[in-house]
Amino acid sequence: MGAFSLTKPERLLRRSDFEKLSKIGNRIDSEYFIVMYSQNGLGKSRLGVTVSKRVGCAVIRNRVKRLVREYFRLHKPLFGYSYDVNVIAKRGTSHLSSRQSKRALEALVRDILRNCKHEAVFAGTH
Repeated sequence: MGAFSLTKPERLLRRSDFEKLSKIGNRIDSEYFIVMYSQNGLGKSRLGVTVSKRVGCAVIRNRVKRLVREYFRLHKPLFGYSYDVNVIAKRGTSHLSSRQSKRALEALVRDILRNCKHEAVFAGTH
């Protein structure tokens, strides 16, 4: 696979992983998404996407998931850290264009990376 692929080991798939992340993970809220993230110690970052029926019908939910996965697939090098990330779509995401979703996700990723650097400084690793 290429550098920009999102392989199966790079995705959160098991319910236990999602539950663990929701219990111990950090949380960032925005207008359209909630992001839960936590270090995983695996040497690679993993992505999970949660879109409930409140967001819309199956076609809309799948589109939102594709947009989120595509953003993270293209920006995977930003996640040099070993983190699990779960992106949860809120109710208003159904009407977002790809450009709007990209902007919303960029803001969240900036917050995550800022928090990760803070944690690294406090842990004495950087």
